[in-house]
Amino acid sequence: MTQPWQIIERVPTEAGLLELRKRGERDFLITLGGQVLMNSMANRSEVALGQLACGHLNHSTQPLVLVGGLGMGFTLKAVLDTLPAAACVVVAELNPVVLAWCRGPLAALTDHAVADARVNVKICDVAQLIHGYAKDDTREKLDAVILDLYTGPYVRSHKRDDPLYGSIAINTTRAALKPDGVFAVWGEDYDAGFAKRLAAAGFVSTRHRSGRGGSGHVVYLGRKDAGAVKATL
Repeated sequence: MTQPWQIIERVPTEAGLLELRKRGERDFLITLGGQVLMNSMANRSEVALGQLACGHLNHSTQPLVLVGGLGMGFTLKAVLDTLPAAACVVVAELNPVVLAWCRGPLAALTDHAVADARVNVKICDVAQLIHGYAKDDTREKLDAVILDLYTGPYVRSHKRDDPLYGSIAINTTRAALKPDGVFAVWGEDYDAGFAKRLAAAGFVSTRHRSGRGGSGHVVYLGRKDAGAVKATL
């Protein structure tokens, strides 16, 4: 008989009730308003996202990487497994309870990734962090920006003003990156408009499917083209 889900914790948010549920020893769900956001037994696309975004950095001296969205920590774990010992990984997470879960009941799933000495978790909006790296010329630019958020780019994302996936935001991300930097994004399904905006902003982009949760989930991988002329759609 299938074990019932147990609610470990529930927290009200502006978007609805955020819940952590558990079944057995390693089977967890994070839900929002009753909708499943993350499943600990299906994380192939998160792992692919982290590996693809940082694969070119495994021999770098001190790479600096920004991850938007902590979730259960699988993307962060893949990033850490790929990067060298001297790397610095900044993680932006909106909800402090998600960080508490990754330090507590979810920690064993990722070998305590958030406790890694290379990790600095900030409770903030990742868009604000990206803007800071882009506009402050005294700060070191980023080797990679990785967005693993529960809402990825989709067909109804505003093509210009979406705070993460619109053309203005993509150009800001480009400005936050080093000349050979990478912009990697998880999406629930392929959005041709987002891919077009990446190209217009000067990214040479590819897309990859890992098969997690069905064939729809996609990883966009954009490498900054330092010689490209930016355009705004």
